[in-house]
Amino acid sequence: MSPGGSEKRLSRREMLREGIQMATFLGVGGLVGFLAGKKASGDLLVWQIDPYKCIACGNCATHCVLDPSAVKCVNSFPMCGYCDLCTGYFPPEPLALNTGAENQLCPTGALIRKLVEEPYYEYTIDENLCIACGKCVVGCAAFGNGSLYLQVRHDRCLNCHQCSIAIACPSQAFVRLPASQPYLLKHLYKPSATL
Repeated sequence: MSPGGSEKRLSRREMLREGIQMATFLGVGGLVGFLAGKKASGDLLVWQIDPYKCIACGNCATHCVLDPSAVKCVNSFPMCGYCDLCTGYFPPEPLALNTGAENQLCPTGALIRKLVEEPYYEYTIDENLCIACGKCVVGCAAFGNGSLYLQVRHDRCLNCHQCSIAIACPSQAFVRLPASQPYLLKHLYKPSATL
């Protein structure tokens, strides 16, 4: 108290209540400011697969909440060898090098083989048929140059807060990326890059 006695003393209870109110006010204000800044900067995050960590285990086909999965195979054409005997397209010992279903590794026929000029073939993916089983990715990585890899397609993905495929991923290949750059293009991205 001051010598004149005009100041009011706060009780402990009043001081505690005012302290809690101030902390709540600052906390809510800080959260609103953080969210507003995040939205303004466009720093929303989306799920993606690191192609250098992915082991094409098949979980993308079976654990996605969507049917078929939002994960699809893609081909990095700058890396592709345009091989006649593509080990992502054909099983290890094909009966013949033609497009017969019995000669294809893909169970749905999603990988399409097209002659460019002898002896080069282009391999594209029909994403409507791709189920993300990863068989072509395993074949391409085992005997080829690894140009086939899996990626989350954001025109299909629901961007679940807790991705069920990411939870089931044995190699922890699922990462969060800024929505402004949602893809890891294998021919541009190197594993030493920081995510």
